[in-house]
Amino acid sequence: MAAPKPFSRLISHVILDLDGTLLNTDSVVSKVVKPFLVKNGKTWDSKKAHKLVGKTPYEAAAVVLEDYGLPYSTEEFLSMITPMFSEQWCNIKPLPGANRLIKHLRSNGVPTALASNLPRSNIEAKISCHQGWKESFSAIVGGDEVEKGKPSPDIFWEAAKRMNTTPSNCLVIEDSLPGVTAGKAAGMHVIAVPSVPKKTAEFSTADEVINSLLDVKPENWGLPPFKDWIEGTLPIEPWFISGPMIKGFGRGSKVLGIPTANLPAENFSDVVSEHTSGVYFGWAGLSTRGVYKMVMSIGWNPYFDNTEKTVEPWLLHDFGEDFYGEELRLAIVGYIRPEANFSSLESLIERIHEDGRIAERALDLPMYAKYKDSPYLRNPLQQ
Repeated sequence: MAAPKPFSRLISHVILDLDGTLLNTDSVVSKVVKPFLVKNGKTWDSKKAHKLVGKTPYEAAAVVLEDYGLPYSTEEFLSMITPMFSEQWCNIKPLPGANRLIKHLRSNGVPTALASNLPRSNIEAKISCHQGWKESFSAIVGGDEVEKGKPSPDIFWEAAKRMNTTPSNCLVIEDSLPGVTAGKAAGMHVIAVPSVPKKTAEFSTADEVINSLLDVKPENWGLPPFKDWIEGTLPIEPWFISGPMIKGFGRGSKVLGIPTANLPAENFSDVVSEHTSGVYFGWAGLSTRGVYKMVMSIGWNPYFDNTEKTVEPWLLHDFGEDFYGEELRLAIVGYIRPEANFSSLESLIERIHEDGRIAERALDLPMYAKYKDSPYLRNPLQQ
């Protein structure tokens, strides 16, 4: 990810986008639009979903109508689809790091605004589903409260005005190109957290590009730093997945000299989609062998340029033999770093071994070690 560009003065205020930045709206869009298309004899194409990112509801509706050739006006389509979205709003989960960031800014007295192309009423309804969110924002600005939505700077100017500060004092965090464009046009500093995979090169106008909100470094912008990192690791709310070990690309031992293997991500695609790509660690259970320390990557592995998101665990134990086909149960308890590209295979291998050493040490800490006894590692049905 790109490092932040130098800036001339300290940041005092933060402005956050909502959909795609704080909330994982992708799954809800699919749940609502997909069945609607089926009823109209069309097939949902997930590869077209990126066209909706950063759009106002009206603009997004127009894109769907054009892409799928639906026989409705934009107004008719919105009147049918909006109630369906409203029913799902409280099912939208925060993106990794969202709750942590909001709580951190509030507890450190950093004035924070929410600025979205959504109508103000939609914003209010969505954040009401998340405890502590509404009272954490000094100002909330919707797309219907300004003359033009993003990529126009109007929303961000209005947010700064309501917080009684100047644009140059503000740091914007956005997931979309229209949002980044709007933030820069407003004269603000901008962190991009791209919600569309493998598109980071398109965000070169941002001051910093990061993989997820887990990677926000407030101290880079003169803001109070997080204090929850422990020995190079970030504790996370544990999550659990299981599946048979598969050979996948077969490159773990052959190319890297490291016995990694793939889990079939399609078996738990919904769970994996909720978590950002990156390097994690935790415990791995094999019913016939025991429980072991493990480190794993989730993502597209930029060095090998995967076309599909994969889950590749490395059990930190010398088994002396393959055990492909056996069911592997994982308890993921911590985060190490974002997914990254490397200039050479040697540097990739060196970093994987470093990740392994970090995980090995961290898992001896009581806060992580306690999960070794999780019933899930021996029986997934008990979780």
